[in-house]
Amino acid sequence: MATQNYGLGRGLSSLIPQKNKKINESQENFNYFTAKTDNDETQKNSITSGVQEIDLIKILPNPHQPRKYFDEEKLRELADSIKMHGVIQPIIATKVNDGYEIIVGERRFQAAKLAGLKAMPAIIRNTTEQQKLELAIIENIQRHDLNVVEEARAYQKLSMELGLNQEEIARKVGKSRSAVANKMRLLNLPVEIQRAVIENKITEGHAKAILAIDNPEKQRVFFEMILKNSLTVRQAEDKTKEISIRTHKRLLHIDPEIKELEEKMVGILGTKVKITKSGGGGRIIIEYYSDEELNNILSKIS
Repeated sequence: MATQNYGLGRGLSSLIPQKNKKINESQENFNYFTAKTDNDETQKNSITSGVQEIDLIKILPNPHQPRKYFDEEKLRELADSIKMHGVIQPIIATKVNDGYEIIVGERRFQAAKLAGLKAMPAIIRNTTEQQKLELAIIENIQRHDLNVVEEARAYQKLSMELGLNQEEIARKVGKSRSAVANKMRLLNLPVEIQRAVIENKITEGHAKAILAIDNPEKQRVFFEMILKNSLTVRQAEDKTKEISIRTHKRLLHIDPEIKELEEKMVGILGTKVKITKSGGGGRIIIEYYSDEELNNILSKIS
């Protein structure tokens, strides 16, 4: 059987033998991951067995699995395929206590359960906690199995738990530093907007357009506008440019005394206040973003 190289990144090299092993006929339907390793000792310690059948009740999910959302329809399709053809590609797992923890193959495991299997094929490897984290993230990213928010959270986890900077993360996952940085910026959006991206209510392009607005509350208002008017990404980008130009023009014509009054009222009411003069009079605009905030403002005024 010819060895296939899936190019899953340097992180997988700690799991994979450099030389092919002879496999019997019952194993010929399984694909093997192979990669060159820079550390023969790590390679030697990581290999414990070839493909073997494991009871599903003994398999545990990887706690470092970055993928939280599984498309139910696609999962059912995979389960139907498994019912007909079996599990074509084994999962990769590591021994933990009396069970096995998944390193690679969470979706296949979920589909196998859905298909009613009692056992499934697995390749058993020894790994450290750091390797499990790194491999789970890299495998999902390079297979394009993560939505953009999950991918951003995966990069954040690599940064926080492994202490990697964006340049190092980019090298590990085979992407540019700017691509990693742009994904991670999505985590600056309010949670409900991140959820909308995950649920495909808006696209990553919409999310980037929303990020052009600094204020989180204004981001929420703009998000609702996108949904209500079914704005395309281009329309959303044009709208943020309009907002930016209007803001810039207002900044050019700020009266220092008016600005000082606005800041005082903001300090008192705890929300944005806009004062405009017109002749001897003018208007005061007090913004609020929920009924609770409105009640708080009214109580302060009274």
